Amino acid sequence: MGKAVYIAEKPSVARAFAEALQIRGRGSEGAIESDEAIVTWCVGHLVTMCYPDAYDASLKKWSLDTIPFLPETFKYEVIAAVKKQFAIVSRILNRDDVSVIYVCTDAGREGEYIYRLVEQMAHVTGKERRRVWIDAQTQEEILRGIREARDLSAYDHLSDAAYLRAKEDYLMGINFSRALTLKYGNTLKNYLKADKCVIAIGRVMTCVLGLVVDREREIRAFQKTPFYGVESGFFSWKVQELSRYAGSPLLYNEKGFKEKKTAQELIARLSPYPREATVVKAEKKKEKKNPPLLYNLAELQNDCARFFRISPDQTLQVAQELYEKKLTTYPRTDARVLSSAIAKEIKKNIEGLASYAPLSVYARAILQHASYRTIAKTRYVDDKKVTDHYAIIPTGEAVLQVAKLPPVSRAVYELIARRFLAVFYPPAQYDRLSLTVGVQDEQYTEYFYTTLRLLTAKGYLHVLQRPKADKQGEEEKKADGPGDEKEAGADGVEIDNEALMEEMKKLRKGAKVTLEELLVKERETSPPRRYNSGTLILTMENAGQFIEDEELRAQIKGSGIGTSATRAEILKKLVANRYLKLNQKTQIITPTQLGEMIYETVFLSMKPMLNPALTASWEKGLSGVAGGSVTGKEYMEKLEDFIRRRVDAVKTQDVRTQLLARFDAFSVYYEKDAAAQRKPAVRTNRRKPKEEGTKDPKSGRKKT
Repeated sequence: MGKAVYIAEKPSVARAFAEALQIRGRGSEGAIESDEAIVTWCVGHLVTMCYPDAYDASLKKWSLDTIPFLPETFKYEVIAAVKKQFAIVSRILNRDDVSVIYVCTDAGREGEYIYRLVEQMAHVTGKERRRVWIDAQTQEEILRGIREARDLSAYDHLSDAAYLRAKEDYLMGINFSRALTLKYGNTLKNYLKADKCVIAIGRVMTCVLGLVVDREREIRAFQKTPFYGVESGFFSWKVQELSRYAGSPLLYNEKGFKEKKTAQELIARLSPYPREATVVKAEKKKEKKNPPLLYNLAELQNDCARFFRISPDQTLQVAQELYEKKLTTYPRTDARVLSSAIAKEIKKNIEGLASYAPLSVYARAILQHASYRTIAKTRYVDDKKVTDHYAIIPTGEAVLQVAKLPPVSRAVYELIARRFLAVFYPPAQYDRLSLTVGVQDEQYTEYFYTTLRLLTAKGYLHVLQRPKADKQGEEEKKADGPGDEKEAGADGVEIDNEALMEEMKKLRKGAKVTLEELLVKERETSPPRRYNSGTLILTMENAGQFIEDEELRAQIKGSGIGTSATRAEILKKLVANRYLKLNQKTQIITPTQLGEMIYETVFLSMKPMLNPALTASWEKGLSGVAGGSVTGKEYMEKLEDFIRRRVDAVKTQDVRTQLLARFDAFSVYYEKDAAAQRKPAVRTNRRKPKEEGTKDPKSGRKKT
């Protein structure tokens, strides 16, 4: 029997496999080999798609005459920087003494694509190939994955989806970027007085740009509206059927008036005070609040942006680091629940955390009460909501190594561990009291209401002590819709005075209470909040919220903009292209002038590219291919037709005059940035610069 080859996506993962398999053979360059097995690795992607000039040299020059570019057969090439490692991997996979290949790249669409391209370019034939699918890099999970490895052909549909995703991004990027740059690049370049301007278009990237620009324009268009309520202590006035103001045009809403003088008139009508009021409604109930669902990547990225002010890309890097150090499970997941299989073995994860000092007391309490035994019957376990991977949780292994991590990595690990342990704790419990009291005003009755909430049992809140977010971060938790009111939350007024709650709970219908003083409370509507890096990632995940058609919204549920593996990279690219600006301190995202100009160019020439519904539907189509319900041929026909129609539309229309008018309309918002760019930089080095072509005294090389 020949040797087995284990091919991983990265060297660190390969070392974990070698350790788990106890392969301690000779370590050659690019591989680890024993008498029975070989472990080798990629370094991310080893193979990529060729540029159009590889098909025809004339395609190197951009021209409207040569697009749409839609090859019948796609060409691939080895990436120049990793040719050496590809040669090593190719030679190993094709060795005569190798009989079986275990594919150990990341368990997901992208990991599948990485290996399939290597196999394709290496022309591997006649080997048994088995797919290893794991959720963590612990020894136990690696050995399980190898033991249960399925034939690679079982993942052919996933491979098809991976190839199609790459072809789609490639074709849209090349055709649409060339079309718009050739038609309108000079218009943007001349307007900005720039040296050049390439209009980069992407299936996901352009849609995300649209989300940010749309939000910025909502904020600009928003008109702040004040309105005036009436309050007395905990109580707030609210219009009811018997009120003097029922149906009045003086009302802003049911809780306030358009003008301050109307609120003052109401107070005058109810004076003098203190004023006796009668309880007309009293409702008491106990409420429970369950622990939140576990982290998927998007939720983790959102919380890390709020609490630690780190970008989604940084969060993904930290999560990947924790995964590769065997501390947490696979990070690129959309699921927020566990599978029933892992639920049966979850005790060992908790036992491991019993040795993690910051949370050991909570882990031991869970073990003592054996609350993990019933977890499979809760909402935190659902096989239907787990596709490739379950939620991100701590493995319980190597916890003593956490103390050696960088501070941010330690903080992210603790965040994941607290969320995990919280689901084994009981709900938090509250006493909730809602009161409505009435005050007579001649033949009318004016009503005041209050809702009080008292925490009576902390439950999971004992363990889920979140990091303190700053004021900005806390406000970002609130709703983002225009017209939000700055007032107490819908859950009511939080109090911590048990004696007060007990006294208030004694009130019954018909009881008398005293309103000490009535005051005008000025409120105002607030504009939508700008996205931060975390909320934008969540918005990409939940693209269905932008779709008005209920049936379509239901169809794309679970298929957002991009995937958990790509969203952070998309955002990073938009910032690198200077289409979006990311404030590193606050993580707030705003468009740049160039970004908004590109938005306008796309809006007037290929508007569907800005539509989240379209972008999400493409992703749903890829999921259909992966699931076997959509064929690759069907998908490609739809894709090519879309590209042809959009490119032809750009060729035949000319919107330059409209563009210039629109650029002028919003350029005022960027005048300050433009002035800063024109301002000459302050020189800190007063020495005379060396002339071009002079030699460096150390290297002897010419300096340019």
